[in-house]
Amino acid sequence: MDHKLLSSFTFVLIFIMHLFRFASPLPSAYGQLAYNFYDRSCPRLQMIVRYGVWAAVNNDTRMAASLLRLHFHDCFVNGCDASILLDDTVDSMGEKNASPNRNSVRGYEVIDNIKADVERACPSTVSCADILTLAAREVVVMAGGPSWPVALGRQDGLTASMQAANDQLPSPFEPLENITAKFASKGLDLKDVAVLSGGHTIGFAQCFTFMRRLYDFKGSGKPDPTLDASALANLQALCPNKDSSNTILAPLDAVSVYKFDNVYYTNLINNVGLLESDQALMGDSKTAALVNSYSTNPYLFSNDFATSMMKLGNLGILTGNKGQIRKKCGSVN
Repeated sequence: MDHKLLSSFTFVLIFIMHLFRFASPLPSAYGQLAYNFYDRSCPRLQMIVRYGVWAAVNNDTRMAASLLRLHFHDCFVNGCDASILLDDTVDSMGEKNASPNRNSVRGYEVIDNIKADVERACPSTVSCADILTLAAREVVVMAGGPSWPVALGRQDGLTASMQAANDQLPSPFEPLENITAKFASKGLDLKDVAVLSGGHTIGFAQCFTFMRRLYDFKGSGKPDPTLDASALANLQALCPNKDSSNTILAPLDAVSVYKFDNVYYTNLINNVGLLESDQALMGDSKTAALVNSYSTNPYLFSNDFATSMMKLGNLGILTGNKGQIRKKCGSVN
């Protein structure tokens, strides 16, 4: 009888330990993220982020694309560690004023506001890196795009580098092979290039980022011959060939400006892609095949975009004692 009671007790104990194992986040000491990382320490986190993003996008529709880009620019430079959010200091020039980001990247104040709300609910618990990663997913969903599971537990970086941002971020002026090489250095492949470029289904670009396509393509003194004639005329009217035009905004996808869909790829097939780096996807047989597939199969694009965003969000993460939980996203503790 005692033996049976002992066996029953042992079984129940093992069962409870088994349940506890799955109810708790994986220890950060193992360098792991977990989908339920904050379930106990900050159970309202995702609701707070979702509301903060909704309020920001409701106030400024462009903010959806801006927050998605902010996340990409963070993760692509030494990993998803919220280093892009750090302000410059007397001793260090950070990423905010690097050439690809200065007077271009937006949304810092949105993340700061969400962080303040999270701090009130869960002090010194949730990283800015996790908040930014969650915000990127929320804006895609709000714009009509796919959702994906976000593993959490990132820590915030202690440093930021202007030089690293200048060197590592892809440029709209670069040839596809250079952009592909930069992606490869992050463990991202050619498919990720084509898929993540699809994020340009929402958002705007300043005229200076595509001006040479309109007037002096590759030093020819003529427009880009691949650009549709009607689109060329419209863009030249929007962006006259003078310096004062540089900051004028044009939609990356003029057909469905604020909707996250696959029309971006149809635009490329029709030779009305805005950026040189976007239209270049049609110049490579492998990426052109992906463009064609995504243009006809929105579900394939949504699925692949979600997969690539999960890969992006796991680049260079800091866990354990490698980083910190900043109290304010713009400065280290």
